[in-house]
Amino acid sequence: DDEHSPLHDKRIRQALSYGFDRKKMMKYMRNDIGEPGLNGFIPFGIPGYDSTLQGYDYNPQKAKQLLSEAGYPNGKGLPTLTLSTTANYADLCKYIQQQLNLLGFDIKVDVNPPASLREQMSQGKSAWFRGSWIADYPDAENYLSLFYSPNKAPNGPNYTHFKNARYDKLYEDAQKTSNEATRIKLYHQMNEIIIEEAPVIVLYYDQILHFTQKNVTGLR
Repeated sequence: DDEHSPLHDKRIRQALSYGFDRKKMMKYMRNDIGEPGLNGFIPFGIPGYDSTLQGYDYNPQKAKQLLSEAGYPNGKGLPTLTLSTTANYADLCKYIQQQLNLLGFDIKVDVNPPASLREQMSQGKSAWFRGSWIADYPDAENYLSLFYSPNKAPNGPNYTHFKNARYDKLYEDAQKTSNEATRIKLYHQMNEIIIEEAPVIVLYYDQILHFTQKNVTGLR
């Protein structure tokens, strides 16, 4: 809600998304558990995921170009950006900090107790934070609800306070149809808006591992 934050500039948000290597992050910080978040906000495994949809891959040249276009060549004049997280994800955020600082950003990582960070997110007191989302049911609507403007936190899960009239209309249209193919087309359009406007930096699509004994079969 800070009107003076450089994060209000879409080009800054896009530059942040281009500025670090998700594939290396997954390999060295996550032991390759999960998939790098390269195709928007809908994760693989959920109807509506589109592997052909181009999100943000590592592109430091593009990040520097966007920084310059926003009026901060090589980061000159850009205020410090604080990334709030918890101790469990401090290493991951410090990896992102290191890569972004090489491009001219001045990133500060602020480690908070989980309850404190949740409160900051809910009340809109943190401009930039690491969060996660697990679907309550296997439909992309559960992910896309995070950007529907009437769901603005603390009344709903729209913690970024994102507001886009076209997005809201597509979301409402998707809720009105029971035709899955039609709904997925609408989901793709909504995902494209999220990629373009970059209210979030998609890190990765998580994965859960189950370990079983060799005599266990048929488990799904």
